[in-house]
Amino acid sequence: METRELTVVAGSFVGFQLLFSVASPRLSSAIAPGYGRLPPTKLTEWNSRLVSTVHALIVGLFCLYILWFDDAVNANPVWGDPSLVKLNVAITCGYLLYDLVLLACNWNTMGDSFFVCHHLAALYAYGYVLSRGVLPYFANFRLISELSTPFVNQRWFFEALKYPRSHRMVVLNGVAMAVVFFLVRIAVMPSYWASVFVAWITSCIALDILNTIWMYKIARGCYKVLTGRGGRRVKEGAEASSSSDRNYANNHTD
Repeated sequence: METRELTVVAGSFVGFQLLFSVASPRLSSAIAPGYGRLPPTKLTEWNSRLVSTVHALIVGLFCLYILWFDDAVNANPVWGDPSLVKLNVAITCGYLLYDLVLLACNWNTMGDSFFVCHHLAALYAYGYVLSRGVLPYFANFRLISELSTPFVNQRWFFEALKYPRSHRMVVLNGVAMAVVFFLVRIAVMPSYWASVFVAWITSCIALDILNTIWMYKIARGCYKVLTGRGGRRVKEGAEASSSSDRNYANNHTD
């Protein structure tokens, strides 16, 4: 992992922590009067979800930019220049580390083993992208799913502020959440897996077929050597050639 990526990871970690502890309480108090009346446990989750929304908007929009305008990555999904993808992934890694620390510090109220496993698996996968620079297109493509997160968090905000489910804003957000969730998490599946198959699986299958053919030829040659069949054919060929030479010599003498 290069110094630039490490700096972005560390900077994102610190930035999201400051957003959680400083910016979110002030911003939320200004735009949501009911924020100050929430119990401490909900205040923590509120701030956490606001940070989650900010992260989702940053990486989700950056992901779309890369998918639309980064020709190097789109032309070569496996080995394309991963510079912009690394930057986006580094931001996500910083967020995941921040969220793991937050979960550990508030385990009694927010602890969830599923999220811990999810974050660790994501850190492993994205860490591989940062250190090796491979499969940038696929790493970036997975981040498009973050665009549904703000609507999921907004649904929780409405519930925390006790908005009735029939409220127009709640209904509109619910419809938007369902539509966006489908578009960025379900509808993209065929396109994603088609790219995986073409760019990755197809080449692997082709290589395995070639390896199988080569192994067959090697095994066949080895079998001939061990059974002596190849040696007898060479010997018979040499004897036939020698006999032909003798016949030619005798005919010439006569």
